Amino acid sequence: MTRFDEVKASFWSSDDDGVQPSLTEAAVRDAEFRLSVSLPASLLCLLRLQNGGRVADRWNAFPTCVPTSWSDDHVPLDELMGIGGRERMTSVLDTPELIEEWGLPSPIVLLSGDGHCWIALDYRVCGRLGEPSVTWFDTDADTELALAPDFASFVERLVPADGFKLDIQPSQGIELRWSGSRCTCVGDVSRDASG
Repeated sequence: MTRFDEVKASFWSSDDDGVQPSLTEAAVRDAEFRLSVSLPASLLCLLRLQNGGRVADRWNAFPTCVPTSWSDDHVPLDELMGIGGRERMTSVLDTPELIEEWGLPSPIVLLSGDGHCWIALDYRVCGRLGEPSVTWFDTDADTELALAPDFASFVERLVPADGFKLDIQPSQGIELRWSGSRCTCVGDVSRDASG
């Protein structure tokens, strides 16, 4: 079983708060058309299991190597937005309006956040049809932090928030590297070590 499959098997909380109607292929096509992007297969895989909602406590944080306005060493992933139009529920379909409201760059697709901070698929380098990276945006501080080169890698590096301050070990499969002024979580050390 891959790390992604391990996380996928227990990704969602049993709480049904924020869950959109079951994801259909028509809803995926509509979302990609409305957002003018190709959504990552790994994201759609999770949303087919449950279309958004609360993330299980085992997977509700992503470690960072620099402090953010949220924490010294991680960013939260309490929920993941689904695709849909349920009243009083934020959806990835709300991305265009939220980008405008919060002054965010484009093209991105928002996955989680509260306005002040967001986790998003970032299409600025790969283009709208490419495999987006995952980026943390802090609108109050006007900063951003690259988290993962793609959504599957992002999911594979999720950990429980209650473990912070996190003492990162290679056995956890997390490697943090600096590139210029940006910190990025790269590679799966345990996977690389095994070939």
